[in-house]
Amino acid sequence: MSEEDEIKKKMMEKKLFEMQSSALQEHAQMQQLQESVKKITAQILDHKARERLANLKTVKPDLAFQIEVYLSQLYQMGQLKSKITEQQLIMILKKINEQKDFRIKRAHK
Repeated sequence: MSEEDEIKKKMMEKKLFEMQSSALQEHAQMQQLQESVKKITAQILDHKARERLANLKTVKPDLAFQIEVYLSQLYQMGQLKSKITEQQLIMILKKINEQKDFRIKRAHK
């Protein structure tokens, strides 16, 4: 193996190690975020709302996480004065669903 090939190999190994390290850090940060969001939602949701959110997680885990993050942000900003009820959670879900249902209509010539 030539000296140039050896240098390239070492550089590739270093880059691979950096990418793996970065991926591990991102994974750890995501787990930490999920844990903190889980703790906050356990505090701010009443029993029925937690059940509904758990059901939503089985069907649409990404949407459930999005709602958990949203509620956690509201809590951290001090905008929640009492626990979220199931009916309030349903209203939040409807609002999010309405926001996603927008359509762009094109005029036909």
